[in-house]
Amino acid sequence: MSTVSKVVDAVDPSASGPDAPAVPQRNRPGALRLLRSGQVRLGCALVLLTMGFALAGPLLTPHDPAKSIALPYATPGDGLPLGADQLGRDVLSRVLAGGFHLAWMAPAAAIAAVALGALVGIAAAFYGGITDTVLMRVMDVLLAFPALLFTLLFVSVIGPKPWLLVVLTAIGMTPGVARVIRGAARPLNDREYVMWSRTVGIPARTILARCFLPNVSSPLLVELGMRLMWSIGILAAISFLGYGIQPPAADWGLMISENRTGLQNMPWAVLAPVACIVLFTIGGNLIAEGSARVIARTEGRG
Repeated sequence: MSTVSKVVDAVDPSASGPDAPAVPQRNRPGALRLLRSGQVRLGCALVLLTMGFALAGPLLTPHDPAKSIALPYATPGDGLPLGADQLGRDVLSRVLAGGFHLAWMAPAAAIAAVALGALVGIAAAFYGGITDTVLMRVMDVLLAFPALLFTLLFVSVIGPKPWLLVVLTAIGMTPGVARVIRGAARPLNDREYVMWSRTVGIPARTILARCFLPNVSSPLLVELGMRLMWSIGILAAISFLGYGIQPPAADWGLMISENRTGLQNMPWAVLAPVACIVLFTIGGNLIAEGSARVIARTEGRG
């Protein structure tokens, strides 16, 4: 068998040949297997429903979300199905327009955190030694700062720019992902096909992409659901504290902060955005928990 054939067989679990090392075939769950779980399907439905509502909402507002059209805390009626907020603005219009930023910022932050965390965790596990020590110590320093506090620290200095909120939220969640993926990837160094791939001189990037990444896809799926849930909470909390999306723009977290003092007079101005955030968060939690259960059952049979 040629050297090229050996290289292909070593990094491709589907390859075969008398000189290629035996690659353990684990029954790893793919996306289709995860979607067979009712809990995962429900979580995906809630996330997609909330995101669709948030992204399409600004096109469906019956009134200008930033314009006062009634008395403060006006009760529902007279073209205001959910009443008015503390400035007399239509609550329904602000709810429809208030999820747009969260609908793209939270998934973007979650995906970025998982991607960066996977990169750091796999690199630390594969190279080991000084690389592992340096990367993990940097992660430990970041882990000492809660993600919300880390984000507020920089936003209060630089300003509440949406892209900055996404970047800071992602960086704040990266250490947790990196530690989980590092723990999942370290045992792969002792696998026969990984040791053989290193011996024959296969480039590190090829080993990482073809041997390591597929074998940590299960924890990555769980982490993605968890980080989506955390990013929703962090971004909503930042807006609630006044460091996120700024008025007069509509935002669910900002709406809760603006109308909390009038909760007894006009509860819909607070309860409606709270319900949207809760549904979004529950969706991410169901995806993470359902994926973990499917993975546990599948790997338990492997």
